[in-house]
Amino acid sequence: MINLCGIAVSNYYNKTKLVLLEKGITFTEEQVFPSQDEAMLKRSPLGKIPFIETEQGNLSESQVILEYLEETYPETPLYPADSFERAKCRELIHHLELNIELHARRLYREAFFGGSVSDETKSEVKELLEKGLKGLARLAKFSPYIAGDTYTAADCVAWLHFFMVSATSQKIYGTDVVAAHFPDIASYMQLIETRPAAQKVAADRAAAMAAFLK
Repeated sequence: MINLCGIAVSNYYNKTKLVLLEKGITFTEEQVFPSQDEAMLKRSPLGKIPFIETEQGNLSESQVILEYLEETYPETPLYPADSFERAKCRELIHHLELNIELHARRLYREAFFGGSVSDETKSEVKELLEKGLKGLARLAKFSPYIAGDTYTAADCVAWLHFFMVSATSQKIYGTDVVAAHFPDIASYMQLIETRPAAQKVAADRAAAMAAFLK
């Protein structure tokens, strides 16, 4: 059985968890915090979360885990069968994570955890978010799902990252940068939130965040 290790305030933990739930894979969860302790480094090479433990060994990096799950549990696919469409799904995930969420993450300390971020950083991040969202708009279809008419792994990633980027930008800039580029984003988010797996992840995330901020 797969053991998912990490914390439910992490988008990347929740990304992995959502895919496990959507694919109907039996798994356990273990709360594990990032650490540079030797014991942790034996489980995850950089002491990062999430990672999974399998009968064959451990795997780190959420996107690697998703690819493993897709190949190992093909019964409920979350990637298109066609090789080009499969690559387009990966392309969306790449843009969401490297060109949008990675930048927004620099603001999380102030947006969620009581810290502060310099005005210079805020200005730089906003410019990068605008650029990344414009690029994503050239790729996303929202018909009704982000890659087309089928729910895919890209939706698992998009739903989680849009939530965080929207909440972050509203707190830092007083405006929702995601909605500015995707006026119908609320309808898309509601569509994904009709899925039981997304509802489970959202509830667990909210509980974990409340406990984390105590």
